[in-house]
Amino acid sequence: QERLLESGGGSVQAGGSLTLSCAASGFGSSSFGMGWFRQAPGKEREGVASINGFGADTRYADSVKGRFTISKDIAKNTLYLQMNSLKPEDTGIYYCAARGGMASSLRAGVFNRWGQGTQVTVSS
Repeated sequence: QERLLESGGGSVQAGGSLTLSCAASGFGSSSFGMGWFRQAPGKEREGVASINGFGADTRYADSVKGRFTISKDIAKNTLYLQMNSLKPEDTGIYYCAARGGMASSLRAGVFNRWGQGTQVTVSS
């Protein structure tokens, strides 16, 4: 059974850091592009960061460039999102996702496997 399980969310003050993890099971993370998405209350889900199958290509939303870093440990089949200099506008539920192809993407529509999400709350 294919599964994505996120962890690492929590509450921090502005300027703080958090690291999210996403453990994949039932499939190899090196075979598929993966990404992190977030959804704030009343807003649409947006792509935050994505990485291709082998981890050589990454892309980021403009709002997080220079602050967030996506990476994957293929041996552990785990995806990470290091978040630094957090802002209140980073608050939301963060979802891990995997797509059917190898490429990275910030488009939610190309991803067909999703985790249950983890809450990130940044207070000012």
